[in-house]
Amino acid sequence: MKIASINVNGIRDAVDRGFLDWLAQQDVDVVCVQNIKAKSFELGDHILYPEGYEGYFLDAEEDGFSGVALYCRKIPKAIMYGLGFPQCDHEGRFLQADYERFSIVSFLMPDGSDQKAKQSFMEQYQEYLTKMSRKRREYILCGTWHIAHKTVDLANWSDNQLTSGFRPEERAWMDQVLGPTGFIDTFREINRDAGEYTWWPKLDQDVPRERQEGWRIDYQLVGPNFRRHVVDAWIDYDATFSEFAPLIVEYDLAL
Repeated sequence: MKIASINVNGIRDAVDRGFLDWLAQQDVDVVCVQNIKAKSFELGDHILYPEGYEGYFLDAEEDGFSGVALYCRKIPKAIMYGLGFPQCDHEGRFLQADYERFSIVSFLMPDGSDQKAKQSFMEQYQEYLTKMSRKRREYILCGTWHIAHKTVDLANWSDNQLTSGFRPEERAWMDQVLGPTGFIDTFREINRDAGEYTWWPKLDQDVPRERQEGWRIDYQLVGPNFRRHVVDAWIDYDATFSEFAPLIVEYDLAL
C-alpha cells in the first residue's frame, strides 16, 4: 500500500500545472490533499473523481481558503468530516477515511500567520491526538503540519528560530506528539539525512529543489504498532505543480 500526501496550494492551479497527470502516473492507493482553496461544488468531475479514484472533500467556509481531500482507490467503510471544534471544522482541516484495520487522515495545520490561532488549534488538536493514541484503532496521519521538528528539517535553522514553523513552542509541541503521545515520523524511520524538504518558501523552478533552501513540514505519522509496517518513504522532487512536494510512504499492508 502506498499513501501520498501533497499540499496543492490551490487545486485548480495544481491541475493546470499537471497534478492529475502526476496522479495518473502514480501507483498510489490513497492521496491525502491539503489546501484545496476551492469549494468542492465548484470543481469539475475530472477533479472530484479522477480515473480510478473516489474523491472526498471537506471545504472551508471561507472562499479560496484551506480545505482538505482524500482520493481513494478503495471506497472506505466510513468518512469522518472534522473533529468537532469550530476552528478545525469551519476551516476544513481534518478528513478521515476508515478502513477495516486502520484510518487514514488528511490534515492541515494553520500556517501561523496568526500565531495565537495556530497555538489554540495545537492545544485542541493535542487533546484529540491523545485520545487517538489510546484507541485500539491504528491511524496514518498525513498532511502539512507547518512545523519543522528538528534543525535537520530546514535550511538556515539558526536564522529561523523565531519564525513561525520553527518557534520553540511549536517544536516542543512536536516533541510531545512524537514523544509521550506516541506517534512516529515515518519518513525519519527510513531517511535520517539533512537537506530533505517538502516546502520551499522561495522556490525557483529553474534550480533543482534538493539544492534549494527548504523546510520539511509535511509528515505521515503512525502509532508505534505501525512502525514495523513502514517499508519505504520518499519525497517526489520531480512533481512541480506546487511549491510543496509530495511525500509518499509505502506500507506492507493492504487496504
